[in-house]
This record gives sequence, structure tokens and C-alpha cells, in this order.
Amino acid sequence: MIDYIKGEIAELNPAFAVIDNHGMGFMLNISLSTYDVLSQIGQGKEAKLFVHEAIREDAHLLYGFSSKKEREAFLLLITVSGVGPNIARMVLSSMSVDDFSRAIAGNQVAVFKAVKGVGAKTAQRIIVDLKDKIKLADTTLLEKADLATGENFDEALAALVMLGFTQQASQKALKSLFSSNPALTVEQAIKQALKMM
Repeated sequence: MIDYIKGEIAELNPAFAVIDNHGMGFMLNISLSTYDVLSQIGQGKEAKLFVHEAIREDAHLLYGFSSKKEREAFLLLITVSGVGPNIARMVLSSMSVDDFSRAIAGNQVAVFKAVKGVGAKTAQRIIVDLKDKIKLADTTLLEKADLATGENFDEALAALVMLGFTQQASQKALKSLFSSNPALTVEQAIKQALKMM
């Protein structure tokens, strides 16, 4: 099983990306969220995509995600009856993973109904089927932002503990800060957390 592919972005459009890994081109179906991330990196530059393989009788498809968090949301979505990989991709193209998690937690059926290809029944099924799973997975889907934020969170936490604050109090302050602003730098997070302690 392929966990991730790292290589040069050989081709990129909103539907798929081709990653050149040592002369072999892997075509991965992507969401618009991942397309935005890859666009910022730029064609010809190196990127890393987390992978889901869908092996069927008539096709061997790869789906690529810019973060593990997005892949987890995709895998949860395709467990819902009536939601295939294409609809899951549409959902994740229409909203961020954090918005997806919040929509489920807040029973926001209208948010899912607004996605092309998702009817009222499917929207309700997504919420009913995933509500408990999102609670179980909320440490990865809601509290930890993507990899960059995760690293900033860990560094800020280590710094606060070294400054003499307890791990529990530091984590609580940082979770609150990063959930409202995942783009915080380590320095910003520490400064703001100090005001809250």
C-alpha cells in the first residue's frame, strides 16, 4: 500500500496532479484544496501527497491529499452509503477539513446539500454516520491543524513547558489559539498564550 508519494509536480490541474518520482509519473485525483496547495508550490517543484489507493476490477485509481487530515476526512466520507470517491472529493473541494468537521458537529445539513451531487438524504446520512466518528477522530481532524500547524503547536508547547507552565494549561491555551487561527507562527502562539496564562 502506498502511504505517500514525493516528487516533482510534472502536471497540475484542478482535477488531478502528476507527480514524477524518479522518472515514474503517478497520476493522482485531487480536491481543489490540494490543488490550491500545489499551485502555491508550483509546477516543476517538489511536493508530497498522501495517497489513498482505490483498486477496482476495471481501474486502479490514486487519490492525493496535501495533508493526512484531508485524507482522513476523505476515508470517513467514503464509508457513508451513497458517497463515492468523486462525491467525497467534491465535499472536500467545497470546504476545508475544519469546516467539514464543524458542519458535522453542528448538524449543518444545508452545508452538505450545497455541494454538487449531494441531495438532502445523503447530506443527512453524512452527518448521522460520521457524527460519532468525528468525535473519535477530533484530535486529528479538529484540534491538530495540518502538518505545519502541528509542528508550530508542538514547538510552542515545548517552549511554554520550558518556561515553567504545566503541560495541561499550555495545551489548553494553544488548542484554543490554533483552532481560531491555524496560521499562527510559533512566536505569535507563545506571546498570545502567555497573555492567557
